[in-house]
Amino acid sequence: MRTVSPADTWVYALRLPHDPRAARVARMTVRSVLSGHGRLEVLDVVELLVSEMVSNAYRHAIGPASLRLTALSDGRLRVGVWDTSPYIPAPFDQPPGIRRPPAPADALGGRGLLLIQEYADCWGGVALGDGLLDRGAGKLLWFEVGGRPGRDVAA
Repeated sequence: MRTVSPADTWVYALRLPHDPRAARVARMTVRSVLSGHGRLEVLDVVELLVSEMVSNAYRHAIGPASLRLTALSDGRLRVGVWDTSPYIPAPFDQPPGIRRPPAPADALGGRGLLLIQEYADCWGGVALGDGLLDRGAGKLLWFEVGGRPGRDVAA
């Protein structure tokens, strides 16, 4: 039996080493893939959010990370970043309807992932593994764009 995918769906996956240049490599990959598939309407937003997520994976995890871009048949784009840390940061630890307050002006961090709630249509996170034997399985954080009709996601 053969499985056939609709022509407008595709998946790209990229394994990223624990390296400070990983965010740049991820941005370049996103730009190439989305340009090649004619998804320029979400390019800037996806590039920004991927850069933030991969930078955080480098800063807060001790191992490699992975980036996965998936074009869904309804026009949405799902982006996932896996890393070795099991900690789920805000806003991924809350349902999309829950709005987090902005970081205080004098805070050293806490602003980047809040971009997700401003520009993504939906998001989530899941810790992988549950127990001592699964330590190091990490987490998967994801977001989707392109799912709200009439929304200018590139703004």
